[in-house]
Amino acid sequence: MPIDQYIGGVEHAILHLLYARFWTKAFADLGLLGFQEPFARLLTQGMITRDGEKMSKSAGNVVSPREYVERFGADTARTYILFLGPPEQGADWQDKGVGGVNRFLARLWRLADETAGSDASPGGEPTPVLRKTHWAIDKVTRDFERFSFNTAVAAVMELVNECYTNREDPNVPFAIATAASLIFPAAPHLGSEVYERMTGKRVWEEPWPTADAALLIGDAIEIVVQVNGKVRDRLSVAPDTPGDELERLAHASPKVQAQLNGQAIVKTVVVPGKLVNVVVK
Repeated sequence: MPIDQYIGGVEHAILHLLYARFWTKAFADLGLLGFQEPFARLLTQGMITRDGEKMSKSAGNVVSPREYVERFGADTARTYILFLGPPEQGADWQDKGVGGVNRFLARLWRLADETAGSDASPGGEPTPVLRKTHWAIDKVTRDFERFSFNTAVAAVMELVNECYTNREDPNVPFAIATAASLIFPAAPHLGSEVYERMTGKRVWEEPWPTADAALLIGDAIEIVVQVNGKVRDRLSVAPDTPGDELERLAHASPKVQAQLNGQAIVKTVVVPGKLVNVVVK
């Protein structure tokens, strides 16, 4: 102790955290501990609802994973739960969403089936698929670090769609192998099978993929636009767009304007190449 990361449900936040903090502070006051807080970082999970209501046996709206595992497989159930939304906000369970995730995983499998036996090493000119692959590596890595699993899964979906659209691209086999390794934490069964088919190796024995920074620079990059820390829009701009221009574009965004509601912009924080946060009050 202190524990690096505490993850708990929103309903447990009061008693679990209260007891742990009380005893830690009491022991610290007695000189038995050299720290005041038991947890270095906290992530409070949101609640999963169904049709907008809290799940309960009395309401008869509890989702049992058994039927979804039997119908779609464990990988689909796991990936859909991570894809539902930001973990700290919670989300509403939608059966049609499960089917969408299953179709994504099935597309990844079909692409692997089509390209298995091809050289899965990157090579040649930086094709669109190769650039998209390194973009996905960079995004998934950063998203995992901040527990943004839903956007990490979405990035792999984008990569698979890019491969599906550009099947003639010579870097598709490399991209499929990479997609398998990136989705492995969410879909370990399919991820490991696809990776082994493409490379002949076991994914859990291989290092996590590393993005080539030189391939992350393209004709345009995506800038996240926030209002008081919440994502409200995304801008596609040139990589060398100056900060003042990013600020102007963010202020002019219709989605940002819709969030103002007569409030004044106090300041604007620009992180070049990444985001613009508009602070209103």
